[in-house]
Amino acid sequence: MSYARTDVTLDHDFDGIQEFDNRLPNWWLFTLYGSVVFSVGYWLFYHTFAVGHSQDQSYEREVQVAAAAQLEREMGKEVTNESLLLMTQVPAQVEAGMKTFQQKCTQCHKLDGSGDIGPNLTDDFWLHGPEPLQIYNTVMNGVLDKGMQAWKDQLGPVRVRQVVSYVVTRKGMNLPGKAPQGKSVADWAKENAAKAPAKTGDAAAPAKDAAPGSAPAAPGTTPKAGG
Repeated sequence: MSYARTDVTLDHDFDGIQEFDNRLPNWWLFTLYGSVVFSVGYWLFYHTFAVGHSQDQSYEREVQVAAAAQLEREMGKEVTNESLLLMTQVPAQVEAGMKTFQQKCTQCHKLDGSGDIGPNLTDDFWLHGPEPLQIYNTVMNGVLDKGMQAWKDQLGPVRVRQVVSYVVTRKGMNLPGKAPQGKSVADWAKENAAKAPAKTGDAAAPAKDAAPGSAPAAPGTTPKAGG
């Protein structure tokens, strides 16, 4: 036998409009209670005990895994600014570089890189260039007239890359330490840009209709057909 549901109304009304006070459907209540229980579990799992990884943490881990895989492919190739910057995205490589730095470099640059005998590696001034490849060449080959020894034989190219990746992560921290030495990063940027080779396509391409052996048309003019 089924029973007809009777609507329950509240005592008040507004302009003849009354408000129902019926019991909520079970499916709605189950959804509400389930959401409350889930939110408590979610908070404990991700934020209180940190068992799971948040979306940001998961993204960072994926970036690190992808960078490590790409770095593995780049290891046997020529060292570039890009490959050295890629290494800074792999925490294991940066940590290895930090340990080597602490073992070999603190006597001249201090433990935090703020400089002692050697320059401050955390400020915006560099003696031999702030680009990763310039730092790599400095560490590999040394600067004998400045007292900087070459580390390529002691460390090898892989460990030098790791040290450079660590030093790159310290750039711009501007820790208090030795007074600035060398040129500013802005001045180095201008100098490096002036030394950079011209990009392919900068030179004007000869016109298709130009007669063989004729000189290229001046910029902004239309070449005349040969004849």
